Amino acid sequence: MPSVSLHPPDSARPSSASNPLPQLLQTPSGLAILEIQGTVNSTLSSEQLGPGGSIPLGKLSFPLYDAASPADDTSWQKRVYLYIGRHQRMTGEVRKLAKPIAVIRKRAATGSVETEDLEIAEIVYYKVLFAHRPEPVGGGMEE
Repeated sequence: MPSVSLHPPDSARPSSASNPLPQLLQTPSGLAILEIQGTVNSTLSSEQLGPGGSIPLGKLSFPLYDAASPADDTSWQKRVYLYIGRHQRMTGEVRKLAKPIAVIRKRAATGSVETEDLEIAEIVYYKVLFAHRPEPVGGGMEE
């Protein structure tokens, strides 16, 4: 069985702007996974899609979050909104994962030896869960 070396994050490595994969979701409590229970349908034409054919999903809002509140105050995690376009809103909540998930990536080649080394890019402790259907809202969403 082949083996692969796994290394801690390289603090000197800049994040790649040419990476076609989306960036991880950053919440006030750290990185998170976005969990939508259902199918996301889009009416966008191929000309309206984002770079790499990505579909712009929406805007996340944490209405109860206050930066001045103590760090151990997690009451803001009970309500998260995902605005889809201007007319739909999904309500969800931030939940701590039972087991954190490590996000790994290939490590930059260090020499002429062709080995596969991996490094830990980030550790995710939270997920944002949207378990209900979208609800209609007016066009008053701020940009």
